Formats: sequence, structure tokens, C-alpha cells
Amino acid sequence: MSDQRKSSFATVNPATGETLAEFPAIEGEEVDAAVDLAGRAFSAWRKHPVSDRAAVVGRAAALMKERKEELAQTMTLEMGKLISEARGEVDLAASILEYYAEHGPDFAADEPLDVAEGEAYLSCEPLGVLLGVMPWNFPLYQVVRFAAPNLVLGNTVLVKHAGICPQSALALEALFRDAQAPEGVYTNLFVSHDEISRIIDSPVVRGASLTGSEAAGAQVAERAGRNMKPSLLELGGSDVFIVLDREGLERTIGAAVAGRMANTGQSCVAAKRFIVLDEAYDDFVDGLRRAFEELRPGDPADEATTLGPLSSEQAASDLADQIRETVDQGAELVTGGHRIDRPGAFIEPTIITGVKPGMRAYAEELFGPAAVVYRVADDDEAVALANDSQYGLGGSVFGADLERARRVAERVETGMVWVNHPTSTQPDLPFGGIKRSGYGRELSKLGMREFVNRKLVRILAPDAELRAIAG
Repeated sequence: MSDQRKSSFATVNPATGETLAEFPAIEGEEVDAAVDLAGRAFSAWRKHPVSDRAAVVGRAAALMKERKEELAQTMTLEMGKLISEARGEVDLAASILEYYAEHGPDFAADEPLDVAEGEAYLSCEPLGVLLGVMPWNFPLYQVVRFAAPNLVLGNTVLVKHAGICPQSALALEALFRDAQAPEGVYTNLFVSHDEISRIIDSPVVRGASLTGSEAAGAQVAERAGRNMKPSLLELGGSDVFIVLDREGLERTIGAAVAGRMANTGQSCVAAKRFIVLDEAYDDFVDGLRRAFEELRPGDPADEATTLGPLSSEQAASDLADQIRETVDQGAELVTGGHRIDRPGAFIEPTIITGVKPGMRAYAEELFGPAAVVYRVADDDEAVALANDSQYGLGGSVFGADLERARRVAERVETGMVWVNHPTSTQPDLPFGGIKRSGYGRELSKLGMREFVNRKLVRILAPDAELRAIAG
């Protein structure tokens, strides 16, 4: 590095452990200058016609498609995502940009209110500069989920990306710049965690969004609350995957593998707790074991690889400790459970059964290729076990009887639940959780309702009757 300041942003290939690039963090006056620039940009950006703002987001979508391979390769290099999944993430992120470019202007339109006299409507006005604190596991998707609706609405954004994917962060900033976003409308910040509170404290910043750990979320929410600013949190999850019967079990097992192993299990909405009724339990566990054991580790940039590394050595070490301690506490290891003897942050695909309250895997989120499977006797026991969690992000229910599956799904305490499909995401569906999984919603129309002033405008005739005033 040419700068002597300590870097907290580095590309470390998790498949080899090799450090490939480092980037210095900015601090102090440089941070203040970036925040001030975003504030000045907001004053102008909000005055642009919404169609012009949407056009910038639409051009960003087109550029993302053009740069698909470059962006996918960068994500794979930085956090170990299988290259096929990295390409899929580019497609998903581009679809979100396209969605808000097309529908955002309608979502931002004035909303008439039905009143007996005169006129009233809600005007959707942007708040100002927003801080987005982003995670490493989906370097493109998570950012555009935050940025796209807010840019169309007229907010400007400061993005503090995760320290392990700096090149992905820079690529996104370049993409919006090349899409003709004015300077300061989208700003990447290489800042330390210590700077985040100071940024939120700035009177220029009007809200904060975080996707990440509970601890980080609590800190951001506390700081935003102290400053009377809105916040949105998408935190951890321990999604349930409930299997009600044996019908279509082969498809159900395939869905379980996809739901657990996508992104090498490093997703907040990955299926983590499999709750299976008696009649299907034995065959489900056996089928899941065989599928897990067929996965082959390797270079995630190689099309033939089916098991990538975890994002970092620390992530692999932490998951291995959780598995080992859970087994030491009396759980049964069906398969896997160990580090793979090769360079990189690899862990064997793992299945644990016999997990009980008090064991680490019962209450903690397992962020990686490890599944906990429970046997239950009936629907009521399945629902009770599903809801015995501090998390409430997503979940899924599989069953041939759709009405039965619907009834079970409606009793699961989560922000999202899918029937006969693992928890997933798409631009036109709201995304978010409850309990310790956070609050607020992203995507869909609701994605433009978090950081907005829904201002009431009431118009009456000059001779209208004066009524009681209270406040």
C-alpha cells in the first residue's frame, strides 16, 4: 500500500488464503468531506424528475448485464461464491435495478386520500443522505436492494461495504458513476467500524440501513435512535424447513439441498433447521446425507466445483467450533463435521441430529454447510419447534396437501414463509424479518416506504369551516 494507514479492506482469496489486494480506509476529514458531498448532491438530486433518476438506475442495470462476467469473477475471487451462483447474483441484482427503474416512479407518485371535503394526498418525499452498512455474502444483491429504491426516490446513499469484498464495492461505485449518477449520489466508503457511529451522528445523514450481525445491528439501531433517525435492519436467521409428508420426497430433498447449500450455506435465509414428521424422517435424513456426500470441494471459479469455501478462515473456524461443541454436548453427527484437508476455508457438508435445547446448534445460527434435522410427531410439534427461536426471518413448509401446508405456514412466526419452495427473493416481493432478525422491509413497493417522508398535503377552500385543532 502507498498509504501508511492500517487497511481493513482486503481481497483474500478464501479458496487459497492468499492476500491479493489491500485498500486503505479513510478517516476524519476525508469521511466528513464524503458525507458533505453526498448532502450537497442530495439537494440537487431530489430536484431531478423522478423519470431521470429512474433512468440512471435503468442504465446501471444495463451496465451490470454487460459486466456480468467481470462482476461474477470478482465476487467469486473475494468471498468464494461458486461462479454459477455469482452469475446468478448478477442477474438478480440487475433485475432489481430494472424493477425500480420501471416501477419506482409509480411507487413514488402522490397517493390521493378519500376525504369528504376538499383534497388530500400523501406526497412521497426523500429524506436525504442514507448510510448503508452492507455484508459480504451477497456483494451485489444486498447493495442494490438498498440503493435502487432510494436512488429513484431521490435519496443519496453512502455505502460502507464489508471489508473482504473491496473490489466488488469499487466495481459497484464505478457502475453507478458510468450510469451517469452525479457525483455524491452513490458513494463507496472504505471506513472502519469506528467511523460508522460518527457518520450516523452527522446532521447531513438522515437514516441508516444495515444487513449483518445482531451485534452490529444493535449498534446501528442504538445510534440512529439516539439521533432520532429511522433505521432498517436485516440480521441473522435460522430458517425452518418443515416437511409434512413423504409425497414428492425426492423433490423435497432436492429443495433442502438447494436451500441449505446455496452460497455454501452463507445466507441469512438459508434453510438451517429441518423439521420432519415421523413418516418422512428416516428417508429424508438418508437422502440428504447422500446428496451432501456427493458435493465436491474445489476452486469456486471452476464450473465443476459443487462445494466452495467459506468466506474466510475465521468463518470456517467458527463453524467448526459450533459443530464440534454441539456434538460434544450429545448430538449425533450423521455426516461431515470437519475441516477439509486442503488449502482454503473448506468445511465438510454436515448433518446433525438429536439436537436439544441448551446445545449450541439449537439456538445459534449456523452460517455455512451444516444442517440440523429434527424429528416431530405432528403439525403442532413442528410449529412449536419452529417458533422456539430468537430469529424470525424466513421459513418454508413442504406438503402435498396445500391447505394443510398453508395452515402450518400461517402459524410460523417469521417475516416471510414459502410453501413448497425454500425461502427465496425476487424484486416484487417484500423481504424482511421479525424478532432478532430485524425490522423493516426491502424490495417491492415497500422498499420505497422505509426512508421516505409520506407528507400529508391537505387543501381546503378559503371559506372552509374551521375545526378543532389538537396535537
